[in-house]
Amino acid sequence: MEIIVCVKRVPLTQEVDLEINPQKTDVRKDMLAYAINEWDNYAIEEAVILKEKQGGTVTAVTVGTEEDEEVLRRCLAMGADKAIRVETGDLLPDSVAVAKILAQVIKGMPHDLVLTGVQADDLNEGSVGTMVAEFLNLAHAAVVTNVTPEGDGASVRVELEGGVEEVSRIKLPALLCIQTGINEPRYVSIMGIRKAAKKELNVVKIEDLGLSRDDLSPWTTVEELFLPPETEGAQFLEGDPATVAEEILRILKEKGVKK
Repeated sequence: MEIIVCVKRVPLTQEVDLEINPQKTDVRKDMLAYAINEWDNYAIEEAVILKEKQGGTVTAVTVGTEEDEEVLRRCLAMGADKAIRVETGDLLPDSVAVAKILAQVIKGMPHDLVLTGVQADDLNEGSVGTMVAEFLNLAHAAVVTNVTPEGDGASVRVELEGGVEEVSRIKLPALLCIQTGINEPRYVSIMGIRKAAKKELNVVKIEDLGLSRDDLSPWTTVEELFLPPETEGAQFLEGDPATVAEEILRILKEKGVKK
């Protein structure tokens, strides 16, 4: 089974006081630590598990600069066989452009399954995976919590709203957006890191993909990014239920709420 996994390097923003850059288009990232996107970590683990059961190869792909190769090295250390980085240069692609780039890389490679994370920690858009599937004309499923290959297809379990799950059969080749919790990503050992250094990591220039600047022009542009305005916080009301109810009504009237 030939499996391709799309991965991304994202900044760690939890428990950090974020600052807006001078252009007001993004947060300052120069002082942030980076790691593989959480959802992608589960996707690469699922790909390696499937390879161990079914045979074949796993190829990790990312779009970005040389610094982004650290997540590819991690994928190789986890068990991926090959890795590809698309060099973007001065281009700052939005989600649509990233999906076009990934689709252009993947269509020239043999693939039975393409795996992505459901979404990325930084933008939380959850759109790249399904767009790649559409550009490649692949059957696809999102928020996948289980994959079982069966002949020329696979049985997949998908997480729906309200705790409901759906099991269906999908024909291969297909693209699956992997949900966290589908497995337990393995620990990357020192031995794995050493072996990863010997594995294949190719760099592809964006100009060699046959995509023009017009093809990669952004569909969305951030006009301004800002932190939520500070408020006085919550107001606690005390007293018996009747008193609290009267106070709530008074506050609502002051805010202009009408019956």
